[in-house]
Amino acid sequence: MKKGIHPEYNEITVLMSDGTEIKTRSTMQTKDGVYKSEVDSKNHPFYNKDQKLQKKADRIDRFNKRYGKK
Repeated sequence: MKKGIHPEYNEITVLMSDGTEIKTRSTMQTKDGVYKSEVDSKNHPFYNKDQKLQKKADRIDRFNKRYGKK
């Protein structure tokens, strides 16, 4: 590998939205070595079967944009 062209590869802690902590290594630059994730598999609709609810909400929003009163 060439010297001086690669980013630093440091250990960081990933703090999930439910409080779970995972230690990993990354090239991500963080101030205090902690990355706070807003979305994970416990609260994302794709993973927790709430995808139908999200699709329905999108359809309702699309309908209201087209035909809703202003």
